[in-house]
Amino acid sequence: MNTAYPTQIANPLEEPNPGISRRSFVRHATAVGATGIAALGGFVSTASAIQKEDDGDRDRDDHNHLQKGDRAILIAAEIAEALAVTTYSNIINTAPFFTRLASDDQGYLAAALQEEMSHYLLERSVTDQPTPFTSFFYPLHMFADAQTTLNTLVTLEDAFIAAYLVGVRNFSTSKLRVTSARIMGIESDHRTLARVVGPGVASSDGGPIEAITGIQGVAESVDPPNNNGYERTLCWSRIEQAVNALLPFVDSASAGAAGFDTSKSYPFQPFTPTLPFSLGEFISFKGC
Repeated sequence: MNTAYPTQIANPLEEPNPGISRRSFVRHATAVGATGIAALGGFVSTASAIQKEDDGDRDRDDHNHLQKGDRAILIAAEIAEALAVTTYSNIINTAPFFTRLASDDQGYLAAALQEEMSHYLLERSVTDQPTPFTSFFYPLHMFADAQTTLNTLVTLEDAFIAAYLVGVRNFSTSKLRVTSARIMGIESDHRTLARVVGPGVASSDGGPIEAITGIQGVAESVDPPNNNGYERTLCWSRIEQAVNALLPFVDSASAGAAGFDTSKSYPFQPFTPTLPFSLGEFISFKGC
């Protein structure tokens, strides 16, 4: 294993820098315009007061009928998906180890990129507003070092799974809850397949990688790659907990406090995705 670079990243679950709070997270959003202010303002101010479930479960296909708590979760999900798209696209386009992976491992990463972009566009279609953050920070040696890249990728997928489970817990309608579960299942696929990639990393890139450290800060053997009997909730029950996990990736001060590389940020570059197979496409919020 390549020991030239650190094999673990700062744990986003740890308390952020005391000088950086959810309030400063909102202030940072002002730099990206009025849409960002509205999004993150609702995102944070309602995060600890998710609306009570609507027993009648009325149809709310019109985004204007979203409850505030629903919108908070969806905006958080948009930020996460924009971050995922940026991560996968840079692995594919800039990481040296990617070119030396087996074709099926490359295919997983390419398909994951398309899927994450599809998730983002679906969520944007519901909120009718884009992610308020369009540039992201990463740990030192991200994309250059395979171990760091896979640790970060699994860390993010761990966070996405837990965040979508917050949606399953707190969305106000069954349509949104089922949609959250459907996306969460794909993020779980991505976590497992990221762990499949480890042993396929070439020796010249520090491979084979036999252990990967995710968001809980514990190096876990990649054998078996599907090592969860149940999805990990990370004990998250409020969307503000997902906010804290995202802070180092979107805020330069938090990034620096977490030991991330603040000399460069990576832009989110949206595109029109093509999903791998028609039977796996979204179709409708009814779950059909």
